[in-house]
Amino acid sequence: MPRGRYSLHDPHDRTPLGEEHFQCAPGPSGWRYVSRTTTPSGVDAGSLDLALDELGRPVRLELHAFDWQIRGAAIDGVTWVRTDPTGIDAREGNAPAHAFTGTSPAFLVATARLLRLAPGAPATRVRLVAFTDPVLAPLTVDQSWALINSEAHTTDNGLLTVDEYQVSALDTGEQHAVHIAGDVVLAAPGIELEDLESPPSTFR
Repeated sequence: MPRGRYSLHDPHDRTPLGEEHFQCAPGPSGWRYVSRTTTPSGVDAGSLDLALDELGRPVRLELHAFDWQIRGAAIDGVTWVRTDPTGIDAREGNAPAHAFTGTSPAFLVATARLLRLAPGAPATRVRLVAFTDPVLAPLTVDQSWALINSEAHTTDNGLLTVDEYQVSALDTGEQHAVHIAGDVVLAAPGIELEDLESPPSTFR
């Protein structure tokens, strides 16, 4: 069960945004990731509990950012309920999308798991609902994912396969690289793996 810490920063000017402390593990019915985030000063900023089924679809999403909350799942596309800080105004949303995304590295692993791309295969288009900080406003985004390289590296714990994805935003054409090993993001824009207590899990 990987457990560790990511540092988060603005991908454009590298302003520190905080840290995400996480643990994750595959199970008999899919994969689960839980985390808590803190601000650069160490104040609690939110949490995430994401569960995927064996096909990589989100069967449960519980996302908190300060006092805002999202609960969602893959139902008729994706469906969610967004609750404001007062706890009084809860609004349901739905979109013809494949999954969710956001600032957490967990969403990159989840999208890669959903797509299950082969090296050298044509890029695949995916529609996601992004929840943007700090108020978790929903935004539908279209991306293109391609697995451009998969390379095995020798480590003290055996071979570690690192997948390099090219992710493109279809509305702007902006491209960036995402490096994932098993269920851990090694590097991506705005994300750095600072500490990992055990090796990444390998999906079957």
